Amino acid sequence: MNGVSEAWRSYLDSHARLEPELVGAAQPWLRELRQQALGQFLSMGFPGPKNEDWKYTRVRALAETAFTPVVSSPVAVRLDECQGYFLPDMPCFRLVFVDGRFVPGLSEIEELPQGTVVGSLADGLNQEAESLRSVLAGYADHHQPFTALNTAFMTDGAYLYLPARTVLTKPVHLLFITTGRSEAVVTHPRNLMVLGPESGLTVIEHYAGLNDGVYFTNGVTEVVMEKGAHLEHIKLQEEAAKSFHIATVQVQQEQDTQFLSRNLALGGRLVRNDINSVLGGEGAGCVLEGLYAVDGERHVDNHTRIDHKQPQTISQEYYKGILGGKSRAVFNGKVIVHPNAQKVDARQANRNLLLSEGAEVDTKPELEIYADDVKCAHGATIGQLDKDQVFYLRSRGIEEKDARQLLTHAFAEEIVKRIELIPIRDRVEHQLGLWLSEEQRKEGGL
Repeated sequence: MNGVSEAWRSYLDSHARLEPELVGAAQPWLRELRQQALGQFLSMGFPGPKNEDWKYTRVRALAETAFTPVVSSPVAVRLDECQGYFLPDMPCFRLVFVDGRFVPGLSEIEELPQGTVVGSLADGLNQEAESLRSVLAGYADHHQPFTALNTAFMTDGAYLYLPARTVLTKPVHLLFITTGRSEAVVTHPRNLMVLGPESGLTVIEHYAGLNDGVYFTNGVTEVVMEKGAHLEHIKLQEEAAKSFHIATVQVQQEQDTQFLSRNLALGGRLVRNDINSVLGGEGAGCVLEGLYAVDGERHVDNHTRIDHKQPQTISQEYYKGILGGKSRAVFNGKVIVHPNAQKVDARQANRNLLLSEGAEVDTKPELEIYADDVKCAHGATIGQLDKDQVFYLRSRGIEEKDARQLLTHAFAEEIVKRIELIPIRDRVEHQLGLWLSEEQRKEGGL
């Protein structure tokens, strides 16, 4: 699909009217950046099958939906409506965004170390716009249509800044809730995280829908990690069943930084995740782990890219998927070892479990190596439950449906058990259990 659909014309034409309400509207440089990004999106339009990065993911349904801009004030949401998405028994800094706007009354930010910022991007731009100018939109690729669209319309998001040698002992929970109560709305969350030298934290980027309406979340997160910084980034996606979710995480890593990504895709109708990391300093390390579970006619697409630009950098990637019904998954993991990036160690794997004959996976791990002293490996598998294992469990007195559910859960557990934050691990296990029970009901016994 090329160009911009008629359904989106009125939304895009509303940019001039909406601009005064958008984050950082008072900054001339940001207005110019928005205009450039809007022009880029209009020139590219929505990606179609001729775009190699979108070959297996069709966005026609999204492009033909007439979305409504979110008004300046979010829909009022009571505490009890969103408490189910809070993380009990886990002290944390919590920032809540409703329909793309920061809601202080639902958030919890206690005293922070000196110089540390945990707040909304809107507040950050109001208070220190010039210091953000050099990093905001400095790393995400605006040749990607949805990134350009986000920059043009970004409403709000989180701004996290850690000074040198500052380590937060409590995680930061960024909760993005879409109400989905009436008309189809679109939000463009924009998050910026800057970690000074030797600093560190854990961030949970969490997306959810309160109602089963149609909506579109188009998010971008930019991360800048200075020498020796470390970040664990957990993305927990629990969007509503009719929603569209497209998001990019762009990470810039300098010397001796360590980035750990856990990407958990458990909701949404059409989901696309792009996670990209540039290892721009010697000794930098990157670990990308992911789990996706889809059923019905849902579609999930995970694209990752790791650029080894310096010697002695390490990357490990492991994604697993479970598919039922007539669902479809796409995995494309690209690792690029640039010239002179010697002593690189890069490993990548994608494993998929099909629970039905109608499910389909397109998997494409890629290595591009332009250096000669490296260790690189990649692989992918697509399979079904092992009949011998099912038979063995049945011989031990376990019913077939329970045996199949146990084996499916064990397949996912390899990823889930690595989550060190127990409330997150428990939540994922609970959601996965509900998903498996529902899939079992639909398929008449898995």
